[in-house]
Order: sequence, then C-alpha cells, then structure tokens
Amino acid sequence: MSNEDQQQASGGDEAPGTAEVDVIVIGLGPAGETVGGNLAEAGLKVVGIEGSLVGGECPYWGCVPSKMMIRAANLLAETRRVGDLAGSAAAMPDWAPVAQRIRDQATDNWDDTVAVDRFVGKGGIFVRGYAKITGAGTVEVDGDRFVATRGIVVATGTLAAVPPIPGLADTPFWTNHDAIEAKELPSSLVVLGGGSVGTELAQVMARFGVQVSIVEGLDRLLPREEPEVGEVLADVFMAEGIDVHTGTFAERVAYGPGPDGTDLFTVTLPDGTGVTGERLLVATGRRTFLKELGIAALGVDDDAPYLEVDGHQRVTDGLWAVGDIAGAGLLTHLATRQAAVAADDILGRDVTPLNLDALSMVTFTDPEVGSVGLTEAEAHQRGLSVATGFKPVGHTARGWLHATGNEGFVKLVVDTDDDVLVGATSVGPVGGEVLGLLALAVHAKIPVATLRSMIYAYPTFHKGVEDALNELG
Repeated sequence: MSNEDQQQASGGDEAPGTAEVDVIVIGLGPAGETVGGNLAEAGLKVVGIEGSLVGGECPYWGCVPSKMMIRAANLLAETRRVGDLAGSAAAMPDWAPVAQRIRDQATDNWDDTVAVDRFVGKGGIFVRGYAKITGAGTVEVDGDRFVATRGIVVATGTLAAVPPIPGLADTPFWTNHDAIEAKELPSSLVVLGGGSVGTELAQVMARFGVQVSIVEGLDRLLPREEPEVGEVLADVFMAEGIDVHTGTFAERVAYGPGPDGTDLFTVTLPDGTGVTGERLLVATGRRTFLKELGIAALGVDDDAPYLEVDGHQRVTDGLWAVGDIAGAGLLTHLATRQAAVAADDILGRDVTPLNLDALSMVTFTDPEVGSVGLTEAEAHQRGLSVATGFKPVGHTARGWLHATGNEGFVKLVVDTDDDVLVGATSVGPVGGEVLGLLALAVHAKIPVATLRSMIYAYPTFHKGVEDALNELG
C-alpha cells in the first residue's frame, strides 16, 4: 500500500505492515461498497480493497453508460418511426455526443476519486491493490497484511469470460469495456453471445449505422428467458438489419486483411459460413476468479464457478460473499440487497433471507424484456401444476394505440394448486416498468383472484396484465 493511498484512506493513522481491523471487504463494486459503507457507518473498522475502480462494473462499463447509449439509440429509432404516424423526420446518427456524455456524466472519465472519497467519508479505510486471502481472517495486498477480527467479505464480481475458440486469443477482440469506451464506432461488428450484454450493445450499434451480426450458440437470443422472448427479439433485430445466427457456435476466429486491405475478423461457423466484421465483441458470459483470491486457504473449493452462500450470505465461518461471485445472478440490484443482508448479519441484526424465487431482471433492448421468478419450463421442472396466460402487446388497447414499435407480450406462469403467480415476463415499449406489478405479485404471492379483482387503468401498457389474466388456460 503506497503512502499516498494509505493517507487518503485513513488520514495517516495506519502504518505499513500488519493492521488489525474488524472486517476486510475485498472488492468495492456496488456490493462491496454497500456492505463496507454500512459497516463503517455502524462504527466498525473496515478496510476496503479494490484493484480497479471503486464503484465496480456498473457505473463505468455496465448499467449506467450502456443505458445512456441505449437512450440515444432509442431516440434515433423513435425518430425514424415518425413517418408512420406524424409526417416526416430525419435522424442523422452521431456517436460523438454519446461518447462524450459517457465520459462526462457516467464514468468521470474512468476516475473513481469521487467514489473513493464517498467510501472514506463513511469511515472506511481504502486500499488500492489486488488482495489475496492467506488464512482465516487474513489478507495480503502488495506486501501489506490485514487481519480481520470479525471476518472477510468477498465482493470481487466477475470478468468477461473468453471462450476457448481456436484463434480468438490471438486477436484484438473487444469486451464490453472496449465497446463502452469507444470514441468512434466501427463500420461492422460481430457479436459473440446473444445474452443481455450482447443484445443490448448489438442493437445500439446497429441503430448508429454499424452493420451487426450476432452469433449465439444456443437456440435463441436471451436463452435464459421464455422462448417467446427470443422469437420477438430475433424478428425485431432482423427487421432492423441485424444478422442473427442462433443455434450455432463459433468454430474458429481469424483476424487479418480483408478484400480491400482493411483488417477484419472472420468468425467461421460449423457449416463453413464466415461472418465478418471490423470489430468482434465477445459477450459470452462472465467468470469469477477464486484461485487468484486464494480462497482455498479457507478450505473453500476454488474450482467452483462461484461461492455458495446461505440465507445470511455466509460461505463459511468468518467469510461472506455478495454480488456476482455469490452466484445468484449478475445484477446490481441483487448485489446491493445481498450486501445489506451480509452487513446486518455481521452486525448481529435479524436477517430476512432474500426471496430469490422472486428475482426480477430487465434487458434494455427495444422492446424491453422484464422477467421475474420462474419460466414456464422451470415451473414444470419443479413439478408444479402450471397454467399460463399470454397476451401480445399489439393486441392490447395501448399497444394498438402505440401502433409502431409495439412488439412484445405479457406472459404469466401460475401455480394452479396455490393460485399464485410463480413467474411472469413483460416484453414491450416499457416492459421493465410493467414488470413492477408482476414482481410484487410473485414476491408477495398475491392470489390470482386478487389480481383479477383489481381495477387496471385504461388505456395503459400495464392493463395488458389483466388481458393476460383473462387468457389463463
């Protein structure tokens, strides 16, 4: 730990060498910053260790800048729809203001001074560096040693997972970090992976004039969602000029001069098809790094994909895990809730375990995809008696009025034995907002009869929930 970081963190009170604290938090993304800040404000001596940027993936390369990009891209799409309903309008894409807004408003030009000051202002001790657990309650960072009397919280998140595709490692491929940081866009882009990151960034780039192709190994886009989601998105994407390849994995990747001498990526598919682009975005998932953390020193399996936790976010005595590394989902809103649970547990407060059966998430494509709880297939796998209700947005009153850009649906999954929703999906112009009602219904186990008795405002997108209830079979 440098003297500069040390003084910034603790006002010069800590000396190099070994320091005893109450809690060590490894990783200061949304989860780590929340748990560390809560504990420090409660009066504990907390050291927070971060080798990258305090704040983590979300504010610098994830949810915040990507949604700024999506907002800009959606404005272009809406402008292009004017001719269908209201005369004429021209949309001339310009990436420069988007890139500048990301630097000015979202990322502070990738400077975490404000975030560090926020953590230190709550009483935390900040250390810049990469931590390694060396024993019970013991962590080393660049030659400095910290001993925690209460325990360690691991909140190190995930990194982009790079698949072992022949040829890929030797190319200058992009991850989401490179796409977010781009000051200029390529003329063409191949996206490996049709999950949330891949679909969101693919649509943004396409709406700014980039020729985009997506390659997804599973049989549909957003494969974790209901099958109907992938069908809707594929139709929308192809209508917007995005080349969609599903059910096929990349066989190899090459990078070199194309026909005009410009360097191109070529992704070869099993049938011999070559998909080319000036840039290649790898969006095939995320990975943890338990071996690098030294987690085996605590008797924990470092070959596991993530750390298994109980309802208190405990991995084992003296060790808690929060955020992506805890394995329940790569979601900021989940990470901060897990952090609050862990902090309460460390402080000896009563803890109510999180209801992961009502976990909600949104993919901010256009249409937005919101989902909560179980899919229809997952409900069947659990042995539940299942009924579903399905209503296309375009067949609702508000969807009909919306007229263009109204693709989507509401799908309800009901446990008929208990007469409650166990899952729901809302796809549409404001699918993530309509999800709020459905998430409450799943979380609180509101009887379907109660949902049927509600008075839904007309004409709204959320009235589509009532329409889907009427379609239950």
